[in-house]
Amino acid sequence: MSLPKAELHLHIEGTLEPELAFELATRNGLTLPYADTDELREAYRFEDLQSFLNLYYELMAVLRTERDFEDLANEYLERAAAQGVRHAEIFFDPQAHTSRGLELGTVVEGLWRVLGDSESKHGVSTRLILCFLRDESAESALATLEAAKPYLDRITGVGLDSAEVGHPPAKFREVYEAAATLGLRRVAHAGEEGPPEYITEALDVLGVERVDHGLRCVEDPVLVERLVRERVPLTLCPLSNVRLRTVETLADHPLPAMLDAGLMCTVNSDDPAYFGGYAGDNFDAVRGTLGLSEERLRELARNSFLASFLEDDEELRARYLAEVEAYEFR
Repeated sequence: MSLPKAELHLHIEGTLEPELAFELATRNGLTLPYADTDELREAYRFEDLQSFLNLYYELMAVLRTERDFEDLANEYLERAAAQGVRHAEIFFDPQAHTSRGLELGTVVEGLWRVLGDSESKHGVSTRLILCFLRDESAESALATLEAAKPYLDRITGVGLDSAEVGHPPAKFREVYEAAATLGLRRVAHAGEEGPPEYITEALDVLGVERVDHGLRCVEDPVLVERLVRERVPLTLCPLSNVRLRTVETLADHPLPAMLDAGLMCTVNSDDPAYFGGYAGDNFDAVRGTLGLSEERLRELARNSFLASFLEDDEELRARYLAEVEAYEFR
């Protein structure tokens, strides 16, 4: 669906398609433990978040050079633009790269070689969000933020991702306080596999401005009331939820009820190479399976721009919102 939209929950490492993985492996003299792209795609059958993360980190080994990160970002933006994405706030995982010997600069410079002119080349404005791996130590997160200081002119905010259960947001209070002092925007994954209490903790302890996923808020009516009252955006990822068994089928997804409750929901792709679809594919899926009306779809797109970190360019935000209103559904 080419409805103009912002993508606010997208892990750039999760856009590594099998074809590019094999190409980069060959370029870097590596051998993947799969015969071909078909066999690799067969591995994309996940039981839960951890089973996905195991493959996600394994394949990341093919990303070695600035050129690799440049190619990764370029391929994502080409696909996103073709599906109506006009603005993308892109997550990246520094610790997953520095832990295997890469310099942080290799990652940032490679990505920025594409993101820096993506608006003119792809018609997509971008922001870059540095994510901390929550299953790593708080000390590692602090060291990562310190290492990122030379690149803060290209980094808009910080996030928190990876294995959620057993790693509550409060573990990262200190690094989020430091990020706030540096003027960085703050988001965090919460309430995907973790309980609703993690959402509350992310708001109260980390001071997040958006909640990534937030799906399990529906289990706590008081929390839902708060999220509605405070207009806290939720970056939902429907196809991801199905692939990781957070919901059994897309028909079971609570998105319609969440919208009916007044929650500020957005629809995003998360790790699209692994979960079967990019942003437009997710919109198509919720339209077809959940029967969302055109006005509901327009609301989701409108929310995505309202929730974007575009305070430095309100004129651009207004232009995007006008595009949403002018869009004609087919």
